[in-house]
Amino acid sequence: MIGGGVEDMKLLIVVEQTATGYSAYSPDLPGCVATGATREEVEQSMREAIELHLEGLGHEGEPAPEPKSYAIYVDVAA
Repeated sequence: MIGGGVEDMKLLIVVEQTATGYSAYSPDLPGCVATGATREEVEQSMREAIELHLEGLGHEGEPAPEPKSYAIYVDVAA
């Protein structure tokens, strides 16, 4: 698990700016979301949300999902 558990995993987190701050989610963990007033705050909140999500899966006897998402940037004419 992330943050001092048995093993670390790398998950994609999508961060979006909103009218009041930032929101974040991970495509590999449906329903796992976080918000924050700043980028730093939403990133920290999302780390904590992922840790709790994975802990909850473990308590239910469910394995952590295998990360499958990735992100790229593409250049296009604007």
